Amino acid sequence: MCIRDSINAEYGLFLLLGGAMKLNIANPVTGCQKLVEIDDEKKLRAFIDKRISQEVEGDSIGEEFRGYIFKITGGNDKQGFPMMQGVMANQRVRLLLDGSNKCYHVKRKGVRKRKSVRGCIVGLDLSVLSVVIVKKGPEEIPGLTDKTVPRRLGPKRASHIRKLFNLTKDDDVRKYVIRREIPGKEGKKARSKAPKIQRLVTPRTLR
Repeated sequence: MCIRDSINAEYGLFLLLGGAMKLNIANPVTGCQKLVEIDDEKKLRAFIDKRISQEVEGDSIGEEFRGYIFKITGGNDKQGFPMMQGVMANQRVRLLLDGSNKCYHVKRKGVRKRKSVRGCIVGLDLSVLSVVIVKKGPEEIPGLTDKTVPRRLGPKRASHIRKLFNLTKDDDVRKYVIRREIPGKEGKKARSKAPKIQRLVTPRTLR
């Protein structure tokens, strides 16, 4: 089969499966996400045959994404099967998975099960493709880069708390834990919750 026939076959499959793919674009700097639906096969050619963790320029998607660089993080096909890193295929395969794999949640220790997963190579049979902004372009994208969503939870590890507040080793980390306010129900008082600090060195642990 020549290259032209393979491209026509993929485009026919793209039209047969609905003729549209959704891009779930995430911005880790602002914490925002945006879902963009693309029904033009020419705009998606920059993503075809790319693998998870590869970078793609956003100029081919549209003028509003000019200058942006996206990194592919995953996706789902039309039936909802997730893409799995390390599976070098652009179709669905059945693998024997255990607790160390991401696409299988083990309920009992030592259990292995054969599950269907989608390969890590992007194709036109995908329903949703997840990408992350690596480099920001000159123009702002409404709902993605023009606003900031505050983090719901603060850092939990002691070294991360010191880095956030620029503390030294002599400062008490327990005074800088970010507490989360929980409103009361049916006349009860409002209360606050704080995470248990991980890797905290105290005189008791040094005994």
